[in-house]
Amino acid sequence: MLVEAPKGVEDIGPIRVYYPQSIIKLESKSSSLSALNFPKESLKHILEDFSIIVPIKNENIRLFDSVIRSIPADCHIIVVSNSDKEKCEEEMKVVEDFHNIAGDPIIFAHQRDPSIGSILEDMGYTNILDNGIVRDGKGEGLIIGLLINKCLGRKYVGFVDADNYMPTSIYEYVLDFAVGIAMSKTPYSMVRLLWRYKPKAAGNRLHLEKWGRVSRITNKYMNLLLSSRLGHETKIIKTGNAGEHAMSMELAERLAYAPGYSFEPYQLIHMLESADGLNLKDGVEVFQIETLSSHMHENKGEEHVNDMILSSLSTIYHSRLSNKDIQEKIVKELKDKNILEDDKPPKNIIIPPIRDINAKHFINSVKRESDIFMELR
Repeated sequence: MLVEAPKGVEDIGPIRVYYPQSIIKLESKSSSLSALNFPKESLKHILEDFSIIVPIKNENIRLFDSVIRSIPADCHIIVVSNSDKEKCEEEMKVVEDFHNIAGDPIIFAHQRDPSIGSILEDMGYTNILDNGIVRDGKGEGLIIGLLINKCLGRKYVGFVDADNYMPTSIYEYVLDFAVGIAMSKTPYSMVRLLWRYKPKAAGNRLHLEKWGRVSRITNKYMNLLLSSRLGHETKIIKTGNAGEHAMSMELAERLAYAPGYSFEPYQLIHMLESADGLNLKDGVEVFQIETLSSHMHENKGEEHVNDMILSSLSTIYHSRLSNKDIQEKIVKELKDKNILEDDKPPKNIIIPPIRDINAKHFINSVKRESDIFMELR
């Protein structure tokens, strides 16, 4: 893959955030001062140490089937479902059929499986639970995926959504993850993808929009927060809501998380807040990569969009780096959009790092007690 060389960086203590780098070509035989070339064979050792987590909740089953088929064969696949019973059974059938045909290793888990909730409660990891069951949120499901990958012992983990109408773009996304990891000079690395375009139907044509409504708003306030931290204006953050992103497990195990749709923006917030306290002597590198492929996903309606905006801005509002000016702007933004009725947005429950969790005990207990968990090798 041919990717733009880094064009600039903001240093916040031990954290380096790079300006977005565009994928120029999926395959190339050359490189230059302005572009770096990563042949597929040079990424193989990274891909072989990757797990890709696919969260799913009552999505179009055909899209889900195509998504898991598009993940490179070197990667391990972890599906974490939050679907109702009927959909869950369909998903498990798709996973079984996929494995029987392709032979790729794949794990299927249901985040609201009572066995998983009971085991986590016994282990004392309770911030993720509600009445003994893992809460009904995307972030919570992704944390279950992280625990599974910790048990697998793979060095890297990536996240891709299951509602992609252009599922073969996921093949590129995973290679983009590997390129970011390959560029990193530290074991504590994160890769966040910026879609080249997000097509929207406009009559009988597709309009190639650059920004979704949620991303535009989250990025704006994330940059205000970062500007206040740096002491100068910056617009470096373009991936505040990057659903497609990846991390080294060395970093993933050390981060705290927020629930639901706050999962992605809170990663950046937590690192900024903890910049001097993460105790990572080699520092953290955050790469933002603009994909070559466009991204088109299901339209889940106005309520879904508003939930994402509220979750994202709540995370920024309650950051200890936020000031009165930023908080007032956030409240005005939410009230102007009729998303907020109270004086301030609700505060997130913070879910602690998984570093000290005994993942092998967790998985062995789930295998022993669950009727829904499925591991196919």
